[in-house]
Amino acid sequence: MSTEIKVPVLGESITEATLGEWLKQPGDPVAADEPIASLETDKVSVEVPAPVAGVMGEYGVQVGDTVAVGATIGVIEAGDGSAAKPAAAAPTPAPAPAPTETAGQQAPASGGGDAPAALSPSVRRAVLETGVDPATIKGTGKDGRLTKDDVLAAKSTPAPQASAPAAAPAQAATGERREERVKMTRLRQTIAKRLKEAQNTAAMLTTFNDVDMTAVIEARAKYKDLFEKKHGVRLGFMGFFVKAATMALKDIPAVNASIEGDEIVYHDYADISVAVSSPGGLVVPVIRDAQDLSVAGIEKTIGDFGKRAKDGTLKMDEMKGGTFTISNGGVFGSLMSTPIINPPQSAVLGLHRIEDRPVVRDGQVVVRPMMYLALSYDHRLIDGREAVTFLVALKNAIEDPTRILIDL
Repeated sequence: MSTEIKVPVLGESITEATLGEWLKQPGDPVAADEPIASLETDKVSVEVPAPVAGVMGEYGVQVGDTVAVGATIGVIEAGDGSAAKPAAAAPTPAPAPAPTETAGQQAPASGGGDAPAALSPSVRRAVLETGVDPATIKGTGKDGRLTKDDVLAAKSTPAPQASAPAAAPAQAATGERREERVKMTRLRQTIAKRLKEAQNTAAMLTTFNDVDMTAVIEARAKYKDLFEKKHGVRLGFMGFFVKAATMALKDIPAVNASIEGDEIVYHDYADISVAVSSPGGLVVPVIRDAQDLSVAGIEKTIGDFGKRAKDGTLKMDEMKGGTFTISNGGVFGSLMSTPIINPPQSAVLGLHRIEDRPVVRDGQVVVRPMMYLALSYDHRLIDGREAVTFLVALKNAIEDPTRILIDL
């Protein structure tokens, strides 16, 4: 007796997804509600749970296939898997899907040792970006599975030089030029579509300012240990910026508004979208009612988002909405940029790297840790005066964090 595995409901307006990976191989024992496959939607990765306990049966679709909500993608057979495992070594084993080759990733050799466990989306992406052979890495995750950190550590640790076959030098000397073609993920396709729509729809303009980070850096250095001990999370800069932004949005409500048809929608709350990196690209989870959170509450939320973005476990509900976006390109070393609005929002704040620069203070040239701020906004709704006023309010709060404490 077999039970069909169907694509679950993926969320409002989402009707299909791409099969990212199988987490169970045919013949593997499966517990009820255990994740057995990963689907990639245009927003996040979604795990498909097993409908019943039993043994993983044949796949109905392969990695990379597009599947609709409600479609059958495989079956679970009755049993506990005790007899299914030896069958893998029999002359006629249950058919398993051939690994889909992607750029920089090939099927590992079958000789020596067990086959590696299925790779999660974040690990696949890391393998693709680093070019590391996953078959040569020892996994430290659950049941010996590879983690993203395992792949990155393998890249940073030079592999021991083995005696190369005589043909290897000749191959390296050919100067052959290669090209790789990799299909865009649904997430990357959606990012491209939405960013282009933003450029085509909004009358975008960017205004800049800079901020002296001295006071925030000193406060962070003074209290970071006590902060982490009390709240269980590190004190970063984003907590200060998010809190300062909610105060500035309250003073300049147009920056927190949006256009719907011929109406302007003003929000009396600040749902702050925070751009974070994921294996499939940039994702933007939302800190709900950020105006009511403390700096500690904001840092906890951002830390949780960042971890789950790397693991591919963010939920779609956490990506919806948002009235204002903050993107921190400084973590990657960006000095200055013009960020693109995240529709239907009307503004996005770009943060950049902190670097020592000469500035004038009290008639003297001194060195201060400075950061450029960039506010891209929809000029249909936000005037230049409002944009500049918002940035100045933000700058004042960061340069004098006491303002955040007393809501000034």
